[in-house]
This record gives sequence, structure tokens and C-alpha cells, in this order.
Amino acid sequence: MPATPNWPPKSTPRLYIEHALALSQDVEIAGGSAHYLLGVMRLKEGAPVTLFDNMTGEYLALVSHTGKRDLIVTIQAKLRERESVPDLWLCQALVKKDRFDWIAEKSCELGVARFVPVLTARCVVDKVKEDRLQTHMIEAAEQCERTALPEIAPLAKLDAILKDWPEGRTLYFCDERGGASFGDAIKTGPAAILIGPEGGFTDQENAAIRAHPAAIAVSLGPRILRADTAAIAALSVWIAAQGDW
Repeated sequence: MPATPNWPPKSTPRLYIEHALALSQDVEIAGGSAHYLLGVMRLKEGAPVTLFDNMTGEYLALVSHTGKRDLIVTIQAKLRERESVPDLWLCQALVKKDRFDWIAEKSCELGVARFVPVLTARCVVDKVKEDRLQTHMIEAAEQCERTALPEIAPLAKLDAILKDWPEGRTLYFCDERGGASFGDAIKTGPAAILIGPEGGFTDQENAAIRAHPAAIAVSLGPRILRADTAAIAALSVWIAAQGDW
């Protein structure tokens, strides 16, 4: 069947595919995704599946072959182009694993273009698993009908990030010590939001950020927020100010 407003049905499984997709292409699905489609969803030949690739958009495919541990779907129609996303980065200092994963997941749902893990003096952890972050983002995109995934930058120390900061990108520094009202400080153009760790930034780090020519120290209101709350609140304020909501 061709794609229509009522087809494929809302219950159609949706998967991310790592390579570029195209019309009439056969796509082999194996591993955990195949187990989900075959063992949980009980898909048979002819059943619809929607696919997206983070490159070209979203497609309708039909199951054309099923095996014990894998299946093949054949792409029938293109449903959507890859969505445009705001030119916004989230620079997030490392926090405890579960909370960091949650921030990555929600930043994907909200539509950030790039997720930048930051190592600071008071971070309680010093490593990040990019593949785990990617998994959380993919799951969020699959469930929320996203066609774009954030780029995940390599973990870097704060001083290195400030040193190599790209010209023309505003860095909104969410500082619990105070700053301009975030809503009033937002301007157009490429942007990034910097959120600190559980213990906040040191005096030296705070001074270095404030001295950076791209940085604008901003306040998220009169209440101290946890790092994960601050990240999502700041993203929401910026996105709303840009008219993306």
C-alpha cells in the first residue's frame, strides 16, 4: 500500500538504520532489533516498518523475508525528509551516569544539534561511553518520531573547549552565581549552552568562562537547579525564544 495519512498505522514499529536508505532498497535487520520485531511484535511478511537513517529522512518498508534471527524489509516509499534542527549545542559537564544518560536522551528529544561532554575539576566521573549515549538518543528518536540525531562530540576538558571555541557561536554560561536573565540575553545565531557538574564550577573555571569573548553568563532564575534540571530548563528556554515551539 502507498503511504497515506492512515497508513502506516500508528502502531508500526520504527527503527534507526546506520547507513543511508533509498527507495526499493532491501534492508537486513538482525540482532536486538530483529528479536524485537520477530519475537515481541510478531511481524510477518507484508507487515509495515518505518525506518530513518539520520541522513536522508524516514521511509516506509514492508517485511519481505523472515528468518529465525533476522529479517529483510524492502523500502516502499519515502515519508519525510530529515528534519532541520536548531543550531544549538549542549555542553554538559559530566555528572553521575544515570543522570548524564537522561540529559543526553532529553537533549535529543528537544532537538539539539550537538552534544558536548565536558570534563571539569569537580566532575564526579571522568569517563563517558559514547556508544551508551548514542543508544539512549536512538531510543528517544525512535519513540518520538525524530529523523535527526545529535552529533556526540568527544569528551574534552573545559579549558580545551574554551581554547578551541568556534568564532561566531555564542556560549550561554548558566551560572548559579548569577548573570543576565537568560530569556533577555538570548539572541539569534549559532549558540551553545554550558551546564556545570553537581558541585558547580571552581572559582578559576568560572573566571575563565566569564572572560571568554563568546560567553554570556546567564541566570535560570532564583532557585538553584540540579545539573540535569538546569540543562533541560535552559534548552527549553532557548528553543522557545527561537520560536521552535
